[in-house]
Formats: sequence, structure tokens, C-alpha cells
Amino acid sequence: MLPDPSNRLSDAFRVVAGRMAGLPVVNPALGVEAVGFAPWQGHWLGVLLTPWCMNLVVTPRDPSLWQPLPPGAKRSYDFPAGQYEFIGAHDESAGEFQMCSLFSPLLQFDDHETARLVAQLARDALFDVENAEHPVMPAANLSPPVAASGQGPGPLASLEASLDAPQSKRNFLRGRWAGNDRGNRR
Repeated sequence: MLPDPSNRLSDAFRVVAGRMAGLPVVNPALGVEAVGFAPWQGHWLGVLLTPWCMNLVVTPRDPSLWQPLPPGAKRSYDFPAGQYEFIGAHDESAGEFQMCSLFSPLLQFDDHETARLVAQLARDALFDVENAEHPVMPAANLSPPVAASGQGPGPLASLEASLDAPQSKRNFLRGRWAGNDRGNRR
């Protein structure tokens, strides 16, 4: 089993944070932190918090269960809260990992503590089935379509009218019900 990747990821992204300092997408109130990494389905799952993004991250724990994903390629994982798409990534010192963006950039956060709390809550929310999207079913409309003006009654209206019409004994005996001509044999 591979060890918790928290330190490895944090160290690698602190180096990147140093190079990104001063860019407009960077929130100087935030630092780099690996939040809530824990075993999940033979992998490590947690949130990587940086001054410019917050991503769910999956890394190998049991190498026999890890399915490599080339950088930029996509894969979906199923959680109780739904299906989430991850993108393959690789860093020289952090190794191979897969990430799913939660926030980018992080300019709306005033401090690191708030961003950390959001990261932990986001990770926890993955395992709450109440957070799953439930498809909205359209309301059924069983009413007959309204005939366009000037086109006369629709098929249902014609059928109702023929059922209400008086039935002759001759048509009844010949099987001509409701305008049915199948009984008309010559």
C-alpha cells in the first residue's frame, strides 16, 4: 500500500505556488494544503487546496487497483452524490493523480480557514446521497391535441362524435361501429 499523499502533494504544489505568486488568479490569503485524504476504493481521496484552485484528488493507494489515466484524459467516478469527472495529471515530485475541479479561481474566499472548511465539506458531501441530482420528470399531458383552427375536429373528437351518433340496426348487424367500414361488404 502506498502512503498518504498529503505531504507529497502539498510540497509539490507549494513550489508551483511560488512561481504563480502575483498572478491575478491567485488569492494571496490562501496557502497550499491537502485536506481530508483518506482511503477510498483502494485509492486515496481528498481535496487539494491551492491559492488558485480547489480540486478533488484521487491518487493510488493499492497499485494493483490503480488505472493510469494519461494527463488530460478524463474518467468518471461514481459516488453516492453522483458521478464526477476527473482529469489525469502528473507532477514530477507528486507523481500520478486524477483531479476534479471544485473551484477555480478562489478569489471569493477571504481566508484559508474558510477555504479549508469548504474543502472538507465538499469531500464529505460526495458521500451523501441527498446531494445527488434527481432528474426532473416532465409532467404528462394526456389531453388530446387541440386541432389547429380551420382544420376541423381532431381524431379523438371525431371518434367521440361517431360514438354519440345514433346507430342503425343495419350498421350494427354489418359491424359498422363508430364509422368503421370493415363490415361494408358488397
